[in-house]
Amino acid sequence: MSFEFLLTALIVVLIPGSGVIYTVSTGLFQGARFSLAAAIGCTFGIIPHLLASVFGLAALLHASALAFEMVKYIGVAYLFYLAYGMWRDTGSLSLSEPKESSGYLQVGLRGTFINILNPKLSIFFLAFLPQFISEQAASPMAEMLKLSLTFMGLTLVVFVVYGLGANSVRRFVVGNDRLVKRLQRSFAGVFVALGAKLAFEDR
Repeated sequence: MSFEFLLTALIVVLIPGSGVIYTVSTGLFQGARFSLAAAIGCTFGIIPHLLASVFGLAALLHASALAFEMVKYIGVAYLFYLAYGMWRDTGSLSLSEPKESSGYLQVGLRGTFINILNPKLSIFFLAFLPQFISEQAASPMAEMLKLSLTFMGLTLVVFVVYGLGANSVRRFVVGNDRLVKRLQRSFAGVFVALGAKLAFEDR
């Protein structure tokens, strides 16, 4: 595995997207443990895209305009749904985290769906991963799987750092309901913008 792959993958993961925004907002408004659930969920959400790339299924998605558009607009609707939920939930912020363990699963599943419903990821991995397969590799598929697992590991680590970083600034906004409301609506606006951006994406 080359240093170039690790560096490029790290840069790609660091770029804020819908998964990063979701994890950061979760860390800020729900706390550290929920941000971990969001990070894990977002990481699991890229598994189908990585597998599709490894087994060549992403090529079918790229070739089929109808399949791509269907997945894309489901993803757009889901991002708008998250924006609506964030806009509506404008309550006060507390340093204490909810104790319901079922909430972790819900947060994780939301993160998973955010990435699953982004068809651009399949196309990205199909174009990205093969560039770093060595010509001397005994099994290109095994090499793809290795690169995929490494990319997932980087994604999880970076998202955890983003989430914990957001959680660390919660104390500065606790008690300021007006600021909390503005932040929540700002994140809602970001989700709307991401949904609109996805809606206009081409294959």
